[in-house]
Amino acid sequence: QVQLVESGGGLVQAGGSLRLSCAASGGTFSNYRMGWFRQAPGKEREFVASITWSEGTAYAGSVKGRFTISRDNAKNTAYLQMNSLKPDDTAVYYCGARSPGMDNYSYWGQGTQVTVSS
Repeated sequence: QVQLVESGGGLVQAGGSLRLSCAASGGTFSNYRMGWFRQAPGKEREFVASITWSEGTAYAGSVKGRFTISRDNAKNTAYLQMNSLKPDDTAVYYCGARSPGMDNYSYWGQGTQVTVSS
């Protein structure tokens, strides 16, 4: 079984930066595809970024060039560095994990709130 715990959210002014962390336990972290998703009030959850075991990355167009996803397999942790934050980035950010035996992200953290003020 896999458990994920996000941290690093908070309140930041537009143009500022935050780094989110996702600590994983259980399973084999190095084999998981890790992803970050976000959900704003009244909206559906949306994809933000993902990273594979071979460090291939993908980003939503709205964050490309501003956000960077990374992972440290030795620490069982994934990160999301967020720069040049905008008020539209305000959301609850969730970390997800996808094993080779799954077609979808089936493991989720509890979420961490990111609020960007104008």
